[in-house]
Amino acid sequence: MYTQPDLPYAPDALEPAISAKTVEFHYGKHEKAYIDNLNSLIKGTDFEDMDLEDIIKSSEGALFNNASQAYNHIFYFFTFSPTGAKEPSGELRKAIELQFGSLDAFKKEFVDAGVKIFGSGWVWLACDEDGKLLIIQKPNAGTPLTDGLVPLLTFDVWEHAYYLDYQNRRADALNKLWSIVDWDVVSSRYDLD
Repeated sequence: MYTQPDLPYAPDALEPAISAKTVEFHYGKHEKAYIDNLNSLIKGTDFEDMDLEDIIKSSEGALFNNASQAYNHIFYFFTFSPTGAKEPSGELRKAIELQFGSLDAFKKEFVDAGVKIFGSGWVWLACDEDGKLLIIQKPNAGTPLTDGLVPLLTFDVWEHAYYLDYQNRRADALNKLWSIVDWDVVSSRYDLD
């Protein structure tokens, strides 16, 4: 059975980028529901003893949706920190500058991709086995795991992620997230060894 990990910061620690009320509803209620549903769906099945990534890669329908959303939300919320590194470093920084020209150019392209997702979903930075970076738009519960890619960073573009704080201003919501991304966390995911 899966348990929801406690966030490593207080609900109000991400303000003003994400309000305490949004954290409480988004992580406290939406994410809890995905984990509860996942546990209910795997009980007594072959999936019961599988790790979350393997469930995502080998399931479909309601099981995939709840497993992937449980994973995506943990990935998303654990990317943030009120005191984390404000810029990428090391190999990830080099790869971003090589592929996108600059960190600012990457941020613009990433946010543009998130804004252009029709309806609900996720915008991801992922890499392939050679370390090539890709910005990927995924509808609904989509994740780069199903494409054999390594997820590095994601922004949630479901309305429940930003509507309490930004209403219909998705671009404003996404741009504000840069102030709380902990680039040490993201850079650590880009470990090609």
